[in-house]
Amino acid sequence: MASEPSKPLEELIRELPQEFREEVRDFIEFLLMKRRERARPSGKFKMTWAGGLREYRDTFTSTGLQQKAMEWWVQGIRDEVSR
Repeated sequence: MASEPSKPLEELIRELPQEFREEVRDFIEFLLMKRRERARPSGKFKMTWAGGLREYRDTFTSTGLQQKAMEWWVQGIRDEVSR
Protein backbone atom coordinates (compact mmCIF):
# COMPACT_ATOMS: atom_id res chain seq x y z
CA MET A 1 0.00 0.00 0.00
CA ALA A 2 1.05 3.59 -0.53
CA SER A 3 2.34 5.63 2.37
CA GLU A 4 -0.25 8.36 1.65
CA PRO A 5 -3.14 8.77 4.07
CA SER A 6 -5.97 6.44 3.14
CA LYS A 7 -9.05 7.84 1.48
CA PRO A 8 -12.43 7.56 3.20
CA LEU A 9 -14.11 4.20 2.64
CA GLU A 10 -17.03 5.70 0.73
CA GLU A 11 -14.66 7.36 -1.74
CA LEU A 12 -12.72 4.14 -2.30
CA ILE A 13 -15.97 2.25 -2.93
CA ARG A 14 -17.11 4.87 -5.48
CA GLU A 15 -13.87 4.30 -7.41
CA LEU A 16 -14.63 0.59 -7.83
CA PRO A 17 -16.41 -0.85 -10.87
CA GLN A 18 -20.05 -1.73 -10.18
CA GLU A 19 -19.41 -5.51 -9.96
CA PHE A 20 -16.82 -4.94 -7.22
CA ARG A 21 -19.16 -2.60 -5.36
CA GLU A 22 -21.69 -5.43 -5.26
CA GLU A 23 -19.01 -7.73 -3.81
CA VAL A 24 -18.16 -5.13 -1.17
CA ARG A 25 -21.86 -4.85 -0.27
CA ASP A 26 -22.14 -8.64 0.00
CA PHE A 27 -19.07 -8.81 2.21
CA ILE A 28 -20.31 -6.02 4.49
CA GLU A 29 -23.69 -7.73 4.82
CA PHE A 30 -21.90 -11.00 5.65
CA LEU A 31 -19.82 -9.29 8.36
CA LEU A 32 -22.91 -7.66 9.88
CA MET A 33 -24.79 -10.97 9.89
CA LYS A 34 -21.83 -12.72 11.51
CA ARG A 35 -21.66 -10.04 14.20
CA ARG A 36 -25.39 -10.30 14.93
CA GLU A 37 -25.14 -14.07 15.23
CA ARG A 38 -22.28 -13.79 17.73
CA ALA A 39 -24.24 -11.30 19.82
CA ARG A 40 -27.36 -13.47 19.86
CA PRO A 41 -27.51 -15.91 22.77
CA SER A 42 -27.61 -19.50 21.60
CA GLY A 43 -30.39 -20.35 24.06
CA LYS A 44 -28.46 -23.26 25.47
CA PHE A 45 -26.20 -23.31 28.49
CA LYS A 46 -22.97 -25.16 27.86
CA MET A 47 -22.63 -26.28 31.49
CA THR A 48 -18.85 -26.58 31.15
CA TRP A 49 -18.53 -25.61 34.79
CA ALA A 50 -20.75 -28.47 36.05
CA GLY A 51 -19.03 -30.51 38.72
CA GLY A 52 -16.13 -28.10 39.02
CA LEU A 53 -16.64 -27.64 42.75
CA ARG A 54 -17.58 -31.23 43.55
CA GLU A 55 -14.72 -31.57 46.06
CA TYR A 56 -16.40 -28.96 48.29
CA ARG A 57 -19.90 -30.47 48.37
CA ASP A 58 -19.48 -31.97 51.86
CA THR A 59 -17.67 -28.90 53.23
CA PHE A 60 -20.06 -26.09 52.27
CA THR A 61 -23.78 -25.48 51.81
CA SER A 62 -24.74 -23.88 48.51
CA THR A 63 -24.86 -20.46 50.21
CA GLY A 64 -21.56 -21.09 51.99
CA LEU A 65 -20.03 -22.13 48.68
CA GLN A 66 -21.24 -18.92 47.05
CA GLN A 67 -19.62 -16.92 49.83
CA LYS A 68 -16.38 -18.90 49.57
CA ALA A 69 -16.31 -18.47 45.78
CA MET A 70 -16.69 -14.71 46.28
CA GLU A 71 -13.78 -14.73 48.75
CA TRP A 72 -11.61 -16.63 46.25
CA TRP A 73 -12.58 -14.23 43.49
CA VAL A 74 -11.80 -11.15 45.60
CA GLN A 75 -8.50 -12.68 46.70
CA GLY A 76 -7.62 -13.36 43.06
CA ILE A 77 -8.24 -9.72 42.23
CA ARG A 78 -6.11 -8.59 45.17
CA ASP A 79 -3.32 -10.90 44.04
CA GLU A 80 -3.47 -9.46 40.51
CA VAL A 81 -3.40 -5.88 41.79
CA SER A 82 -0.45 -6.53 44.08
CA ARG A 83 1.73 -7.93 41.25
